Amino acid sequence: MYNRAYGSNFSGGIWNGIKNSFKQGTTLTRLIYINIGVFLVIKILEVFFVLAGQRGFEQLLLPYVGVPALPERLLYTPWTIITYMFTQFGFLHLLFNMLWLYWFGSIFQNTFSSQKLTGVYLLGGITGAIIYMAAYALFPAFELERYQSWAIGASASVMAIVFAVCTYHPNYKIYVFLIGPVKLIHLAIFTAVIDLLSIPSGNAGGHIAHLGGALFGYLFTLSFRRNLDLTKGLSSLFTKLGNSRLFHKKTMRVKYKKKVSDMNDMEYNEYKKRKDDRINSILDKISKHGYESLTKEEKEILFKSKNN
Repeated sequence: MYNRAYGSNFSGGIWNGIKNSFKQGTTLTRLIYINIGVFLVIKILEVFFVLAGQRGFEQLLLPYVGVPALPERLLYTPWTIITYMFTQFGFLHLLFNMLWLYWFGSIFQNTFSSQKLTGVYLLGGITGAIIYMAAYALFPAFELERYQSWAIGASASVMAIVFAVCTYHPNYKIYVFLIGPVKLIHLAIFTAVIDLLSIPSGNAGGHIAHLGGALFGYLFTLSFRRNLDLTKGLSSLFTKLGNSRLFHKKTMRVKYKKKVSDMNDMEYNEYKKRKDDRINSILDKISKHGYESLTKEEKEILFKSKNN
C-alpha cells in the first residue's frame, strides 16, 4: 500500500525532500540539518581515510574545525570560531545537542523569532569560545593543556538558547522523565551547577565553554527586556552580505511573495499556525511585562493583525 501525503516535501524523493525541507523549513530546522550534515560528511571522509590504511582522522581534522585553546592559533584558522559550533565527532554528542536544540529552540522561536535564534546560536557559541580561550590562558591548571587542546560541539550555542528561554520563562514547567514537572529556572540552575562541578572531572574546556554560552543566553534575555537586542548587529551583517536567507525563515515573507489565496491546504495551515503562535507570544509578553516591553517589530505585527 502506498500513501502519498498531499504537498509533502518528500514527494519528489528523499534528496529533493531534504533540500525542500531545508529551504522551506524554520531556522531551527536548518541549524539541525547543518549540524547533522557536517557530522555525516566527517564520518564519510573518515571511512575513506580508514580504507586507505590511515588512522587518527579526527585528530588530524581537529585543528581545522575546532577552536584552539591558544588565541594566537586562531589567527591562522579564524573560521574555527564558527565551525567548532557545528562539529561533533561522536553520535551521542550530536544526538543530545540536537535534542536540546530542538526542544528549547522551538520554545525560543515562539517566544522571540527565528532571526534571533540564529543570532543567539552563533553569538552564544562565540562567547563560549572566548571564555574557553580566556580560561585556558589565565588558569595555571591549563598551563600544559592549552598547547594541545581544541574545543568542538554545539553545546555552548545550545546552552545560550536554553538559558535565554529559561530566563524569559522561569516558571514555565516541563515534564522530566522519572522526576515530574520541573520549572525551567530550576533546570537551568541545575545544568549550570553540573557544568561547574564537572570541570575538575574531565573535559574542563567543554564545561567552561558551556557556561560561556549560558552567560550569553542570560544576558540576551535581560537585554531584550530592556528593548536592547544583542543579536541586532549580526542580523544587520547577514542582511548586508545577502546571506540572511541561509538562516532566516523564507515563509516569514510569504504574504509578499505568495498570496494566501494561492496556498495549498498544508501551506495555509502552516502559515496560519505560525501567525497565531506569534500573536499569542506577543499577547503573553504584554500580559507579563506590559505593552512597552514590546519591540518595534512586535508592535508592527500586533498592529497589522488588528487590521486584518
